[in-house]
Amino acid sequence: MNLDLTKKYTYDDYYSWGDDVPRCELIDGIVYMASAPLGVHQKISGDLFGIIWNHLRKRKCEVYHAPFDVRLDADKGNETTVQPDIVVICDPNKIDKRGCKGAPDLVVEITSKSTRKRDMVLKYEKYREAGVLEYWIVHPDIKSIQVHTFADGIGNLQNYIDDMEVKSNVLQELVVTANDIFPAELEEETDDDLD
Repeated sequence: MNLDLTKKYTYDDYYSWGDDVPRCELIDGIVYMASAPLGVHQKISGDLFGIIWNHLRKRKCEVYHAPFDVRLDADKGNETTVQPDIVVICDPNKIDKRGCKGAPDLVVEITSKSTRKRDMVLKYEKYREAGVLEYWIVHPDIKSIQVHTFADGIGNLQNYIDDMEVKSNVLQELVVTANDIFPAELEEETDDDLD
């Protein structure tokens, strides 16, 4: 199935495509195609998901990893459906058979050369507007974690590197450092490594 990337779509369109369309996201009705993540991305995502999953065992919040649909504006417009790398949802009423309906409590995006601007600008704004409480942007290229917290729609930013412990408002008592998810022996890959 070929999509007209100049046309605006809704979640109903997105859902109807099923497996006929490769992985993509819908932001304000515009389709953004996504390629398979690189190995370094998968390693970081897997390690961080494992740390968060272990932290949340026997707690009320749930953690999910991509591909997992988050319908940010399901209650109005229904034109933004994203697939963050990791999400934490503490309200079970937001979880249904199709994913998350509304804003997760915490969202993690792991940047790459092809997604960095979208993650840092477009998605940042969509998550803030939707009511996400905390947004982590993980930067493999500089081995840092940016933690954005939103109160009354205003963002606050903290940067974490090396052995600094991430301070999370959503995941209190979580202990994770940049060194935990960026092991020294991890060979760095970039989008430029692809032929």
